[in-house]
Amino acid sequence: MLDDKKRKITVDIYGQQYTIVGEESSSHIRVVASMVDDKMREISAVNPSLDTAKLAVLTAVNTVHDYMKLKEQITQLELELLKKRD
Repeated sequence: MLDDKKRKITVDIYGQQYTIVGEESSSHIRVVASMVDDKMREISAVNPSLDTAKLAVLTAVNTVHDYMKLKEQITQLELELLKKRD
């Protein structure tokens, strides 16, 4: 049984329907799905011969890369803030 805080929403990503269950708002889940769809379409436009599985893996790799770069930037900004406080 789903927890009261969890939402179940169906989204379309790269022409496929996926049911996502999460605690975030429906609009948040839709935005995330839209961003994944956009990234898959962007990569597919550059590499049209990729099958869906390879496209999904490349999308995941690109997304994690972006995430790691943002984490590095946040860490750097936090260090700069700490230095300014001293």
